[in-house]
Amino acid sequence: MAFVTQRFLPITKPFTEPKSKPRPTIFLPKGLPQTSGIFSGTNRKRWVVAVAEELDVIPVQSSDSTDQQDGVLARIEVEEEGELVNQVGGFSGEGRFSFEGAGEFQGFSSSSSSSTSSEGQGEAEDVERLIDRSINATIVLAAGSFAVTKLLTIDADYWHGWTIFEILRYAPQHNWSAYEEALKTNPVFAKMVISGVVYSLGDWIAQCYEGKPLFEFDRARMLRSGLVGFTLHGSLSHYYYQFCEALFPFQDWWVVPAKVAFDQTLWAAVWNSIYYTVVGFLRFDSPANVFGELRATFWPMLTAGWKLWPFAHLITYGVIPVEQRLLWVDCVELIWVTILSTYSNEKSEARVSEASAEAASNSPPTGSPEK
Repeated sequence: MAFVTQRFLPITKPFTEPKSKPRPTIFLPKGLPQTSGIFSGTNRKRWVVAVAEELDVIPVQSSDSTDQQDGVLARIEVEEEGELVNQVGGFSGEGRFSFEGAGEFQGFSSSSSSSTSSEGQGEAEDVERLIDRSINATIVLAAGSFAVTKLLTIDADYWHGWTIFEILRYAPQHNWSAYEEALKTNPVFAKMVISGVVYSLGDWIAQCYEGKPLFEFDRARMLRSGLVGFTLHGSLSHYYYQFCEALFPFQDWWVVPAKVAFDQTLWAAVWNSIYYTVVGFLRFDSPANVFGELRATFWPMLTAGWKLWPFAHLITYGVIPVEQRLLWVDCVELIWVTILSTYSNEKSEARVSEASAEAASNSPPTGSPEK
């Protein structure tokens, strides 16, 4: 299909402007059926129809350019046995002009709309990423400012007249005194708060270790880890260390190794399972997926803990008093939660990525032309 436009020289003989502007008329050459839906013929002929810009439309059969009027030329080449070699369009009986090459224009329009849609989607993702980064930065800065302010203003009630050096000198000692006082008045809640903060920070460190930028962490994932630490780890650890002391009330040399062995077998297995299961249900995973992944990662998580905790627990059970043990353990937990969170989320995130990729591959391309 080819649509050829040509510019013509002005007509040489004058013509009179009609008084009214009737509708433009198309004159067909003699011998061509007026009711034909599209130009066709059985003889080898070449018809050229000149269509004027305004009103005057004249038939042209000559190749002389002086006989042609300034206008637009629509060329149709007709071959034998009705085969159209170079056809632009035709006039139906109702006076409509039809294009058989619309598919090309439709394909061009579809590709243009697809490109525009992709650009718009990319811009929307950039805006969403910028908003997430701003929210995360606000959370981190707000939490950090609150923590630093609370630590530095521990003596705000009676530091009038103190120098900055005196404030910084006495702040650690007085913060420790305040922590011991909280352990006496409400030990479970104090340990819950510490564990919640540590598990949130540990998951943030895990996400950064996995390659995410500092302020592009998954807030929901960090919240799940912190929630498990606050509601379960702090309270259960408080009662576990008391139970462990009651289980081994001896002062012999073998007590510390026995406590470490008990901790790294029974208690580690129980807590790792609790953490993994609760985090999985907070992600709204199905029970089959949660317990299937727990079976797959149970032994790797347990053996990974043996590379860290036996050495740390020699200090936990040999040096640290019972009431202070969770604070020491939570300091080490910053490393352990990084490992634990990575184990508990990598399979779920891989499954989500595979599902997204499969859905994208099965979905039809945006803007594809309809057939």
